[in-house]
Amino acid sequence: MASKAVTIGDLIHRVASSCLSNRFPGTYTLDGSDLDASDDDDDPFADFGDAADADADAEDECPRPTVRADEGDEEASRLRIWEEAEEEKRRANNAAAAKEAEAKKVEGAERAGDAEALMAEVFDAVSGVRRAYAALQGAHCPWDPDRMRAADAGVVAELRHLARLRDRFRRAAASPGGRIPRPSPSAPPLREAVAPYEAALDDLRRQLQGKQAEVDGLKEKLAAAATRRSNARLHPSKKHHHILAAAPAAEVGAPTAELFVACAEQARAATRAFAAHLLHLLRAAGLDPAAATRSVTKIPVTSPQLAKHALEAHATAVLLGGFEHESFYLDGSLSSLLDPAAFRRERYAQYRDMRGMDPGELLGVLPTCSFGRYAASKFASLLPPRVEEAVLGGDEHKKAGAHPRTPFYGEFLRAAKAVWLLHLLAFALEPPPSHFEAGRGAEFHPEYMESVAGSAPRGGMVVGFAVAPGFKLCNAAVVRARVYLVPRGSRQ
Repeated sequence: MASKAVTIGDLIHRVASSCLSNRFPGTYTLDGSDLDASDDDDDPFADFGDAADADADAEDECPRPTVRADEGDEEASRLRIWEEAEEEKRRANNAAAAKEAEAKKVEGAERAGDAEALMAEVFDAVSGVRRAYAALQGAHCPWDPDRMRAADAGVVAELRHLARLRDRFRRAAASPGGRIPRPSPSAPPLREAVAPYEAALDDLRRQLQGKQAEVDGLKEKLAAAATRRSNARLHPSKKHHHILAAAPAAEVGAPTAELFVACAEQARAATRAFAAHLLHLLRAAGLDPAAATRSVTKIPVTSPQLAKHALEAHATAVLLGGFEHESFYLDGSLSSLLDPAAFRRERYAQYRDMRGMDPGELLGVLPTCSFGRYAASKFASLLPPRVEEAVLGGDEHKKAGAHPRTPFYGEFLRAAKAVWLLHLLAFALEPPPSHFEAGRGAEFHPEYMESVAGSAPRGGMVVGFAVAPGFKLCNAAVVRARVYLVPRGSRQ
């Protein structure tokens, strides 16, 4: 139903009409005079009141909106519910704020604890680095290669642990929460977990090196035995003048001729390996092996197989140059003449000390020792400048220092160490072995020579060029010279 709009004027009109339409009580007097309750003639507003009453009656006939009591109660109930909801929300917000503040407080305490734990680990790691470095210094004096390797691995492990702590801190600084992750207390640190495997790996590597050395020695022994057997069939009456077996003798207290023979075979094997590596580098550099070998050795090389033997001959001649002098003519020392017995003992002690050393590690610590000066001088005269530039890549090899850590120089150091050990052992013997070399065009003598081809030479063969010199020892044993044979009258 449509309702009429109520205005302020209507309300005032209604109130005024209600007041005028109702008389005052009969006992009420104004200004002390009695008014007759039934006297309407003296009321100046009587007509106006009647008209107002008529209008009010007419308006009462129209329907007006009414406010029911149940609607007021419902509005009050809704207001009360809204207030309760606001209060509940306010209490929830206060509780959440308090909880967040408590969480921030706990997080701050945890971050402080993490930082303290990290700093403690950093100090422990720095102390570990100092201890490992002290162990590395202790391994240098007296010189102990095994201790040096173990101490070096310890220093590297401690530095890696310190680097991991640095990475943890950087990741924590970059993360949104800024928390420093702690290692799980149930799981051991990575360094402690990996350390046994690294030690086992180092042990396996040492065993592998030992086994490889044994295999190389057995191969040399097999080749020497086959050669002796072949020569024994050809010359049964002279078999006692052949080379002794290349088996290591027991080093009880003094050097022996058998030990020198074995050491000579090892030096030859190392020189052959270096020559093969050099030939591989010549091919890798895009050079013609025969032409490059001719420029290096001045030997008329016509085939890659001949180039291998020519490079071996060149490397042997360079490494053994000055072998007859006690210092390879690196200085004018004559210690062997002043006190021969003490000089021999010193040389044999140097041989035993250096035998187990890695030449690269030795020169990394003592680059100017006697062996370092020997290796540097021999390497400088090994290759012509143009070939060295093509094989080693310009001046980068020279800029790396006197003893660069490159694979090529590592192969050269192994061959140089083998010749150096042979030289020490030669001057530890009394008397020192004498060495000899076959000249070009010389007749082949199986008592003093062996062919690099391995098979028994046919008749009419002469020496084309010497590959390795021979040695004659005090007990009449002979280490035969290695020669490359060519047919008589050949220009090669």
